[in-house]
Amino acid sequence: MTTTGTLPTASRERLFTRPFVMLGLAELAYFTADGVAIYALPLYVTGPLGADTAAAGLAFGAFAVVALVARPFAGRVADTRGRRPSLVAGALLCAACMALTPLAGGLGGVVGLRLVLGLAEAAFFVAAVAALMDLAPASRIGEAMSYNSLGLYLGLTAGPPLGELLVRAAGFTTAWLAAAAFAAASAALAAGIGETRPAVPAGPDGAGEPAERHLVHRASVPVGLVFLASMVAMGGFLAFAALHAESVGMSNASLPLATYGIVVVTCRILFARVPDRFPALRLATAAVATMAAGLGLVALWPTPFGAVVGAAVMGLGITFSTPALFAAIFALAGPDERGAASGTASAAIDLGIGLGPMLLGVVAESAGIPWAFGVAAGIALAGAVWALTLVQRERVARPRSRPHSTRRQSPGTPQPVRSGWFPRGRGLHRVPGRTGPPSPMRCP
Repeated sequence: MTTTGTLPTASRERLFTRPFVMLGLAELAYFTADGVAIYALPLYVTGPLGADTAAAGLAFGAFAVVALVARPFAGRVADTRGRRPSLVAGALLCAACMALTPLAGGLGGVVGLRLVLGLAEAAFFVAAVAALMDLAPASRIGEAMSYNSLGLYLGLTAGPPLGELLVRAAGFTTAWLAAAAFAAASAALAAGIGETRPAVPAGPDGAGEPAERHLVHRASVPVGLVFLASMVAMGGFLAFAALHAESVGMSNASLPLATYGIVVVTCRILFARVPDRFPALRLATAAVATMAAGLGLVALWPTPFGAVVGAAVMGLGITFSTPALFAAIFALAGPDERGAASGTASAAIDLGIGLGPMLLGVVAESAGIPWAFGVAAGIALAGAVWALTLVQRERVARPRSRPHSTRRQSPGTPQPVRSGWFPRGRGLHRVPGRTGPPSPMRCP
């Protein structure tokens, strides 16, 4: 029995439910608004506001700093208050920031709104990932991640051309109001999803047993380091791909980026079920190593063809790395810890895409862009080696969870109860005894 506005928690193997589709549409609308801002913001700062490119960079990156700091707190709110309030509040706050941008009056006002937008981004994205894990059947988490990520990719792909069309046809104010409308539509879609957060299991006294909560989901940190390495590599590629294309004489400097995007979207549709057919960390190891290979091709083959081939290989790696790594991370999180795990994992996105290009930019300035790609390849390779180390640790630790005695016991002899986190329904159920979730290698 469920309360009004709350989804039933019974097991469902069907993936494409109404809430799942609505969540994807809400993310598509939200990131389309982001995409419009990606195009409009730099031009708005250097145009109507009369500031320079450095100011445009400040305004553009201001939200990432707040988002990074706010994500762990957003995870706690999503775990304690629910996913839907964070989704709706984040989208509405985004809509307000977009609508107020043409009224800001100067650079300081725009930067202030971008800082507030960081809070909106943290609340919305962290809750969206946690809600996705609530909705996805345990056996189809990788597939769910593959399909759900299309909302982000398509929104950020369609948003900039739409922003350009609106700015040229009707001006910046219309573009900002259109972005606000997309964000408001995202809030409306999110409100219709219902609350996805599972109920807290009842304790012996019949009341919900509060778990000790941390801002950082510590069990996710080792796998999160692999994710961070992949995000640094991806951030470096996105930042310097067009510049590298120009340096090797490509007339269409956006072709490597377009190739990368087409490969990611196409492969995530065609091979959406692959992440659920392989152990998560092993697939992540191969995927991040593939990213390193693609970046190595770009660095060592400085020709137009090399740039395109390297971008395609890079896209193939990122196709599987993110779903596999998220599956590994959330295998370590109970239903009441998914917000914290989402906040911890998504912080790697801000660090990787924000700080990665800055560090690699120093390399590009001092030694050249190919060297920046080479360093990015090395970081990705280090991430793959660390993932392989985690796989080996799981392989060594696995026999310890088995009974030491193989002696056949007589019928009726009580069998030892393995305690910890075990699959039940869409999530995991804590059996009293040994604390801590199962490893990603043992989670179905």
